Amino acid sequence: MTVSETEPDWPPEPPTTPQRLHRPWRAIVAAAELVLAAVAVWLATLAWDASLSTVRVQASDGAELTSYHYAGNWVLAAIVLGVTATLLVVDAVRQFLLAARARPRKPRGEPRPVTAD
Repeated sequence: MTVSETEPDWPPEPPTTPQRLHRPWRAIVAAAELVLAAVAVWLATLAWDASLSTVRVQASDGAELTSYHYAGNWVLAAIVLGVTATLLVVDAVRQFLLAARARPRKPRGEPRPVTAD
């Protein structure tokens, strides 16, 4: 059995265009995400307040019993809104960092040789 000296026929690679990650308009996207995160936090506090209800009962001996009831659907809504706000803030930080690095780097001159001291 002999090994062929020719290269196998590989499928051609698709042409790719370099994608630019660093674009200044990302700062606008980050600001919008921060506004949405603030709205989500505000709605989460409203949902949490709506989840709590106070129940007062007068006992037969005259003592007033107070208990609190949490509505699960409102608690879940508050948690989901809080997590959404957190993710929006994290992505806003990423967008700001990508927007801040939007300037192209200046080309360097000849690379300096590394010398061992």
